[in-house]
Amino acid sequence: IALKMFRKEETLAMRNKLIGKSCRLFYSDDPVKIVKAKGQYLYDENGQQYLDCISNVQHVGHCHPSVTQAATAQMELLNANARFLHDNIVQYANRLAATLPDKLSVFYFVNSGSEANDLALRLAHEYTKHEDIIVLDHAYHGHLTSLIDISPYKFRKLTGQKEWVHVAPLPDTYRGVYREDHPDPAQAYADTVKDVIDKVQLKGRKVGAFFAESLPSVGGQILLPKGYSTKVAEYVHSAGGVFVADEVQTGFGRVGSHFWAFQLQGEDFCPDIVTMGKPMGNGHPLACLVTTVEIAGAFTANGVEYFNTFGGNPVSCAIGLAVLDVIEKEDLRGNASRVGAYLVDLLKQLQTNHPIIGDVRGVGLFVGLELVTDKEQRTPATDGAAQVVRRLKDKRICVSTDGPWENVIKFKPPMCFRMEDAKLVADTIDQILTERSLKTGQWRHPRFVQTCRKI
Repeated sequence: IALKMFRKEETLAMRNKLIGKSCRLFYSDDPVKIVKAKGQYLYDENGQQYLDCISNVQHVGHCHPSVTQAATAQMELLNANARFLHDNIVQYANRLAATLPDKLSVFYFVNSGSEANDLALRLAHEYTKHEDIIVLDHAYHGHLTSLIDISPYKFRKLTGQKEWVHVAPLPDTYRGVYREDHPDPAQAYADTVKDVIDKVQLKGRKVGAFFAESLPSVGGQILLPKGYSTKVAEYVHSAGGVFVADEVQTGFGRVGSHFWAFQLQGEDFCPDIVTMGKPMGNGHPLACLVTTVEIAGAFTANGVEYFNTFGGNPVSCAIGLAVLDVIEKEDLRGNASRVGAYLVDLLKQLQTNHPIIGDVRGVGLFVGLELVTDKEQRTPATDGAAQVVRRLKDKRICVSTDGPWENVIKFKPPMCFRMEDAKLVADTIDQILTERSLKTGQWRHPRFVQTCRKI
């Protein structure tokens, strides 16, 4: 049955009337109405094609036929409450277990990353019997009340920091306390967590968990210094807490070299709890938590049954299995490594010509382009980043910004992103920055300066 198609103006008017205003659209001043998608491309109501550099949720590409076929086939056969015995959930858990360290072997399936992170808090509290949580500055872990409480990105705009929440510095080697010239930023930043633990204990409180994204995303596409998590885990375990790795944004091969971003920290590091979500179902609501036998046992021992009506249902797990198949068959991890490295190289070439580009960082298809108004002071170019995003949209390339000052243009495209897509993005950014320099003298390009000198 075909649904009625409204004109863009009608859709927007109805949305403004019926949908909560806090549910904001991309490009809210002039939204793009998307009616179709395929691979790494979006199509508006006029058939215009946009290159999608935003949708990390559509992990293996929009409307991948293997995923849609798996969903349709299972939906036609059975979709039931997850409390009925079924093969799909155990097959899927077994496939996921093969990608993880051996000690992470007990799974709880849910419907969103927020649900997974909320459950992680429950498991940590049940296992340690400690209440206090340490998080990184600027972190975001979900929209539930429990997660807003541990997300500085949110709680600073709302009710403020709870007594049981403690914030450690973000290990940002570009603009943080310890930068790229520090001899051992991993140890230095880990020691800041130790300082937080010491202060917690001086208050007579106890740490239940350290909670962090394996690669902080909202914080600005941050790459943690290698060895940081290992050292933090030692401090947290010594204090009686557990280490929770939030892989909701970064899991399932996005970093290319590894299936999970926490594995970038080295083979000697293994979290106690890992949460996952966004890319799992390629747009279908599917998420999960995995932990150790010991932590799961403590959760079971409280005598309170845990069930999730939809989490791990047959259709969701069929979709999850199909996503894993596509990642493997199409070598999407290898593609992320190759295309991501190429994109980073292209952007670094632009950095030599455009002073507004302060930093380029990334691994696989997790890339950040940080814009500044002053390279020495590293002053965030918030307005500049917003202008670049708008101009890219005009040229039918969709990106967005992140970071505390919204000055980091982020690239987390579908994993089928190609070399020619990366080249188009870099060439278009170069064109936008050059045009801006020639028109206003801002973000001055060396070619512009040389031309002026000749005149």
